[in-house]
Parts: sequence; C-alpha cells; structure tokens
Amino acid sequence: MKLYPLINFLTGHTQDQAGAGPQHLDPLLQMETQEDVQYCFQDRNSSCRKALLSTSIYITLYIFFSLISAVTVFLNMLVIISISHFKQLHTPTNLLILSLAVADFLVGLIVIPLTTVALMEPCWDFGEYFCGFYFYITCLCASLSLGSLVLISIDRYVAVCDPLLYHSKITITRMMYCISITWCFCIIYDAAIINIFVNVQVPSRCLKECFTVEGSVLGNRIDFVITMVVPCSIIITLYLKIFVVAISQARKVFSKEAASVSGVKTVQANKSERKAAKTLAIVVFTYLSCWIPFYFYVLFFFIDNFLSFIISCLPLVNSLINPIIYAFFYPWFKVTAKLILTLKLRCS
Repeated sequence: MKLYPLINFLTGHTQDQAGAGPQHLDPLLQMETQEDVQYCFQDRNSSCRKALLSTSIYITLYIFFSLISAVTVFLNMLVIISISHFKQLHTPTNLLILSLAVADFLVGLIVIPLTTVALMEPCWDFGEYFCGFYFYITCLCASLSLGSLVLISIDRYVAVCDPLLYHSKITITRMMYCISITWCFCIIYDAAIINIFVNVQVPSRCLKECFTVEGSVLGNRIDFVITMVVPCSIIITLYLKIFVVAISQARKVFSKEAASVSGVKTVQANKSERKAAKTLAIVVFTYLSCWIPFYFYVLFFFIDNFLSFIISCLPLVNSLINPIIYAFFYPWFKVTAKLILTLKLRCS
C-alpha cells in the first residue's frame, strides 16, 4: 500500500487508467479543442496527452511547490544543525527529533521537487531507473518518519510512566542503536517491497510516464499492516497510556505529598517530561491528521477532483509542519535558530 496510491494519484495514473493522462487537475485545465490536444510523441496518439494548463496556473503551481520545498528544507536544516552542533541538545529524545528532521529534510529536498515534476509534466523523460528511485525514496521517507514517531512514542512512554528508571533505560548509545536499526530496516524493507510487490512501468501503454502497478492483493495487505496499521496502533496505544498517567501525575502535583520538600525535584522532572510528551504528541497527531484522511479517501472515496488532490498533498506538507511545531513549543530551537541565522554557532 504505502505511498503508491499517493504517487499514482499525484501523477494522475492508476492501473485502469494508464494512458489516460492526468485527471486530477481537470478543474484547473483550460477549455481545449480537438486541435489543441498534444502528446508526448506528436506522431503517436497512444502516448500521454499533455495537460494544457494556462500559463498563470502553470507558473503559480510551480512557485507554490517550490516554496514548500525550499521552506521545508530550510526549517529542517535548522533543526539538524541545532541538534548536531550544540552538545547541550545531545539527548535521547532530541536524537529522535533529529532522525525525524532528516527524513523531513529528504522529503523537501528530493520528494517534493520530483513529485512536482511528475505532477506538472506528464511526459516522464528521466528513464525507468530514475522512476524507480523516485518511488523508492518517497516510500523510504514515509517509513523513516513513521519509524521515528514509533521510537518517540516509546521514549515518551518510558519517560512519563517510569521516570525514575528512564535515564538508566534510555541512553544516548542505546537510542543511536535503535535509530540505526530502524533506518537499516526501512532501507532494506522498502527496497525489497518495491522489487517484490511493485512493478514500476516506463514506458507503459501511455508512453513516457512513470507509475506503479501493485502486485498481489495478499502482498499489498501485508505491506499495509506492517507499514501503517502496526506502527499507528503502537503509537496510539502508548500515547493513550501516557495521557492516563499524565492526568494521574497532575493530580498528585496538587496533593499534599507533592507539596513536600523531598518530592519537589521529582514533581518538576515529571512536569518537564509531560511537557515534552505533550509537544511530541502534537507532532504525532499532526502526522496522523495528514495521513489518515489520505488513506481513508483513497481506500473508500477515490474520486478525481480538486478536494481529493488537496487531501493527497497533505502527507507532503507534513514535513513542513514539524519544524514549525518545534519553533512554537521548544525554547531551545528558537535560541539555536537565532544563533545559526546570525552566524554565531560558536556561542554557547
């Protein structure tokens, strides 16, 4: 399952409509006559029909996606430099944020530009291998983001529910091992799943286009369970438990036991962990809010119209939203971003 519906939808192709050309931008197309129809190969009517966008819409869409790509790369680069450069930020939780930021950075640097070209230019001139790379890197970034969110939910669960043992259980070394294993698994799994279950076709019945033909139904279901159902179930379950424990701890803050001198540090530590859990819960909620409508719409209401086009773009915009959340809720990000932008990296 994965991002194949998203890629095929954004590029305007499905297994049943290969050769029909982009359909989801119909509301944006100019009125065209039979003489205006153009093809990727002018002497072959079986090749892809070029979508005739007005010049203003064509330029506007390119500027829009270019801005999203540039801002996504810029903001996530600030997060990457902040956590990598400043040793004070080398904590297990921030390493997970770094992993998520790298995945979002790749989305802005590679996925969004390639998707823009595939969306705006129905004639694919980059060959079969680059088409396969496009699908692979897109699916890989989605897997890395979700894998990082799973680790973040586990980290917050231990920090809030077992704070006394958190620093002994969750160390920087162990977290680096977990992140490395997650990245290796995603890299190998996505390569295997594309080779086994997905057939990238260039050219196809509609010559010079880049789209996928999914394999067996069983393989697609297994992939969907592994890459979406299981991770999202883990994330939602752990954060529900965190929510219950956080409410219980908040009540103790106002109790007489929490007011004792001996328990002040513990209460302050718990409050800090709950605040971090709240911020990262917003990141998780934003991710699910961007992905669930897309999967729900594709699985049950796959209709080519402008609304579905907007919904299908939400997963790409998610990589832009994450660093904005850090800027609002993490004081350290505001400070480090200011130091980076004013070229004062050597300041403590």
